[in-house]
Amino acid sequence: MVKLKLHNQIVKIYEGELVGYSADGHEYIHQKGSPGWRNSDTEMFPIIGPTNEANFRVTTPRGTAVQDQHGLLREMAYQLVSQTNTKAIFRKLYVSSTPITNSKYPSKSTEEYLSWPYNFEFTKSYEILENGLKIQFTITGEEGMPFMLGYHPAFKLYSENVSIRTADRNISLQEVLDVGSRALAVMDCNFLTLVDVGELSIKTEGFGNFMLWTEVPNMLCIEPISFYPYAVSQEKLHSGFHTVNMSESIFSVIIQPNI
Repeated sequence: MVKLKLHNQIVKIYEGELVGYSADGHEYIHQKGSPGWRNSDTEMFPIIGPTNEANFRVTTPRGTAVQDQHGLLREMAYQLVSQTNTKAIFRKLYVSSTPITNSKYPSKSTEEYLSWPYNFEFTKSYEILENGLKIQFTITGEEGMPFMLGYHPAFKLYSENVSIRTADRNISLQEVLDVGSRALAVMDCNFLTLVDVGELSIKTEGFGNFMLWTEVPNMLCIEPISFYPYAVSQEKLHSGFHTVNMSESIFSVIIQPNI
């Protein structure tokens, strides 16, 4: 367990996963073992969304890649690169076309191994700021490598009147529940606020959109995404790709409590 601390803020990270973020003793992160989801955060890379209807195949400029839901990055282990009292950096390295064991096989997938036809380095850093937590993702890869990126944190809920506020709308928790597994899209948005017993603001750079998902009233996933995958059929998922420019692409999320 990696622990970061600054004033009244405490961050807990286990094998690269954010398992705790508290300020003034208030825990904001969904806890493993609680109803809703077995994880507390993960990344969706190099694709977002399901692929089962496309026979688990995604089109790339270098041919067809075998990908399961939300990509292969989550099947790889993070390595701790460095740590201070307020910042920790983790990394995953991938060599082109290396087979990665698919944890969904055989119960939920026909594909035992996943692969991607490009080399990449994926870095995830956590840094406690004076009033908030910054999570930054750096993708280093071959110039022109296609990718999507989604960050998938889950937040613990306390109130019976939870809502999500954006610049032009107010979304109830029931609206998110009603959408179900597809997740509710919040497009062209880089800032929103989770309204619970207190407020938690989430500001992003590089993503451009959010998805909101939950199936229980005690947890909500607020997911910054570069592309909403349900906007197209699974066979056309490649239409949502970004590309690595100048060998590096950077995305960030700032979580700021407003208690």
